[in-house]
Amino acid sequence: MGTSTRFAVGVHLLTALAANLGKVLRSEDVADSANTNPVVVRRLFSLMTSAGLIRARLGPGGGFELARPASDISLRDVFAALESGELFTEHRSPPSASCPVGAHILPVLREATAPAVEALEEELSRTTIADIASAVAARSRGGQSAEMQSSRGCVDAE
Repeated sequence: MGTSTRFAVGVHLLTALAANLGKVLRSEDVADSANTNPVVVRRLFSLMTSAGLIRARLGPGGGFELARPASDISLRDVFAALESGELFTEHRSPPSASCPVGAHILPVLREATAPAVEALEEELSRTTIADIASAVAARSRGGQSAEMQSSRGCVDAE
């Protein structure tokens, strides 16, 4: 299984947008919070725009905002928008069809991993960006101040 950070960073970005409803955020506004480059943020924003999770506001004062309520965006939606390919990667080249193992391994492996994929998708469907934003805000209130330094590119947690 690959180790992409797109999902985690994408959830971070959507949570920042959810926590700042009514505000349009630029990639620069959230890049520091996610500890990544604004170019990476723009790439993820592009994928999430194509998936209908966020929308762009053009012109002066433009940026990005959620395209639908945070309660209507599940972690499964985010995963589907940002992670390409199968959860379990198969051989780079087809196995040998002349070998008894090689000829049958892929369908058997797919059957064996299908329940794990289904369980992951089901679990991700249960949690929304609103749930994540609420949990982040609660932790922020319990510890540090929710007010973050805008000069550092951070955004409010609530």
